[in-house]
Amino acid sequence: MAQPLSGDSLATLYRGHHGWLLGWLRQRLACPQQAADLAQDTFVRLLLQREAQAPREPRAFLATVARGLLIDHYRRASLERAYLEALAQLPEPEVPSPESQALVMETLVAIDRLLDGLKPVVREAFLLSQLDGLTYPQIAERLGLSVSSIQQYMTQAFTHCYRVAYA
Repeated sequence: MAQPLSGDSLATLYRGHHGWLLGWLRQRLACPQQAADLAQDTFVRLLLQREAQAPREPRAFLATVARGLLIDHYRRASLERAYLEALAQLPEPEVPSPESQALVMETLVAIDRLLDGLKPVVREAFLLSQLDGLTYPQIAERLGLSVSSIQQYMTQAFTHCYRVAYA
């Protein structure tokens, strides 16, 4: 039976495997500083888990946690690139301040996390409704679906968002 991950066992895990994890991440990232940040974030995530168990296979466990953080990193980078490309299309007087840009980026990341796990068509229907303000009949027409399908998709999306937000 797995033992709870105490402060001492986390420290032992860190001392014994941080170097390996850092090397593992460096192989996957072009930037050594990002690799170092994600290695630290991996252990911070374990520290913040209330019911974490001491792993039987520490390296496989750490790689699994780090892989999730790596996916989040790439997803955020993709969102940031798309946002910066959109900003580049704006006339100079309409470009938001750096502070506003940072707030928008945080919001985009939060929305992306909230919608993660939805089927693409459900996500698209939700975004067309919530961001573009389209009605269900307009969404149905645009996606080539029935209004009842859009209603079902919206119910799925709202239920998913509620569960994620209040989990």
